[in-house]
Amino acid sequence: MSQARKTVIVGVTASIAAYKACEIVNLLRKDSFDVKVIVTKDALEFVTPLTLQTLSGNKVLTDIFAPPDEWAPVHTSLADSASLILIAPATANVIGKLANGICDDLLTCVVYASKAPVLIAPAMNENMYNHKVVMTNIAKLEKIGYSFVGPVKGHLACGHDAIGHIAPVQEIIKEVKKLIK
Repeated sequence: MSQARKTVIVGVTASIAAYKACEIVNLLRKDSFDVKVIVTKDALEFVTPLTLQTLSGNKVLTDIFAPPDEWAPVHTSLADSASLILIAPATANVIGKLANGICDDLLTCVVYASKAPVLIAPAMNENMYNHKVVMTNIAKLEKIGYSFVGPVKGHLACGHDAIGHIAPVQEIIKEVKKLIK
């Protein structure tokens, strides 16, 4: 008897590391996961829905107010389908929203409407990552059961070699497999 495919919702936020989401989505699909992608509006400056749709095999969602293909509130139907929610890359902005109960876009609404585990892969400048507010927000999310992978020390878009680089793709995939049930 074959098991049902597990659904991973991949949230992509506005970081230069958004290009890594393409590789993550591709590898998850190759590992037989059903991959559904939510791209924040600002992340559209870095990656296109067409690329992620081609790699995931599913329509990419960007807008909570877009008319659904069939009647079902999009944020709750996505939330119900999730075996795991992965946010990669995760900006300080989305981490702050989640830590403080702000649900003002499709991604944050899906996270809050879901009972699935949440895995966050931060990517940002080292000063942003090490900021006391970001550290406090991460601690709040860890306290309620969210998991984090990375960031790691690496070359950042600002030109520094420092903490804040998104975790290696294989490490993110390994954590997804560990957390998914």
